[in-house]
Amino acid sequence: MTVSPTASTPADISVLSPTQAVNVAKRLAVAFAARANDADIEGRLPQADIDALKTSGYLGMSIPTEYGGASLTLRQCLDAHLELAKGSTSTALVAAMHLHTLGHASETRPWDEDAFAAICRAAATGELVNAVASEPKLGSPSRGGLPETTATVDGDTLVINGHKNWTTGGEHLDHLVMRVTLVSGGRAGDGMVWVHAHNPGVRGGVTRSDSLNLVASDSHDMYFEDVHVPKANLLQRDSQKAASNTVWFPMLMAATYFGAALAARDVVVKYALERVPTALGQPIATLPKIQRQIGEIDIALQAAQGLLLSVADQWQHITPDTPAATRAAMRPNVAAAKHLATETALSVTEQCLKIAGGASIGRELPLERYFRDVRAGIMHPPAGDSALELVGQAALGL
Repeated sequence: MTVSPTASTPADISVLSPTQAVNVAKRLAVAFAARANDADIEGRLPQADIDALKTSGYLGMSIPTEYGGASLTLRQCLDAHLELAKGSTSTALVAAMHLHTLGHASETRPWDEDAFAAICRAAATGELVNAVASEPKLGSPSRGGLPETTATVDGDTLVINGHKNWTTGGEHLDHLVMRVTLVSGGRAGDGMVWVHAHNPGVRGGVTRSDSLNLVASDSHDMYFEDVHVPKANLLQRDSQKAASNTVWFPMLMAATYFGAALAARDVVVKYALERVPTALGQPIATLPKIQRQIGEIDIALQAAQGLLLSVADQWQHITPDTPAATRAAMRPNVAAAKHLATETALSVTEQCLKIAGGASIGRELPLERYFRDVRAGIMHPPAGDSALELVGQAALGL
């Protein structure tokens, strides 16, 4: 089983070191930021953003070196992603989905190794991957339940039919790692299959261009009508358990929204230094009230970022041979880091609106977009009460 790079993607892309990854992320963020406002108005993911991601080496960060990637750790990927997300939350979300899918798989190796190698080699050349799980009737995939999307075994072929939603990246995706109900010999079970996004029978459409936020992430619905793939594309059975144990997903989601809050902070600091009301005759940054508000923002950001990166550092000591109980003991720490980063992003972006006042409502400043974008962070698991309960249960020894 082999996969060839797309015609528009170069087959030889530099493998990034941790320092290079951060520098590339900063460069990409500047370019993304210049397009982000128009993309938000149009409700469309810029092709230029995707092209830049594909040729930068960024998409290879979480891929093993033996398959053409950089083998960067979760912490190293977070360092870069916090910078990338300052440019465009929508495009950063697309990249985060790719990074977490391959980062978790690289770390745990739950998939068929030949298929995993083929996906990684394609992704290392710049092809875009996402794990597709959400469905209209399923609810949060983290809560279990079998998908309505089915993959029926027919000899050496899998025939896929169904409907997925919130497929971040939409028609820009090259590969889909799909959670399905596997039907074989009259029996149904949970499974994960690999589908090329441009296979006959795969159909997408614009269904999320008028949402509250992240309208430029192309998180649209996708339909599968008698899509045929080789049986060898069955990546794993009983995929729900493996997916529920991922650390890469919540940590990269946290970094995506937290990066937007960092950007909002930088914007409002610049605004405070440059805004000179005629009644004041000097920048509003000279006002003690503004100084206190920005001080509150910086303390909150420093605390949340410190916890996020500290948990990522702890995870660097986890290996595939680490006992399951030790890995499970990290879950409350991950939940705490994700929860605090998200809640901080929510409060910081709101505080930035208050500091900028009326100027924050219009599109002259990107503050209202940051404010809207980070609201999506509360939807990603572990979220809200579930995260707090997990932390509380650990504290109580339950």
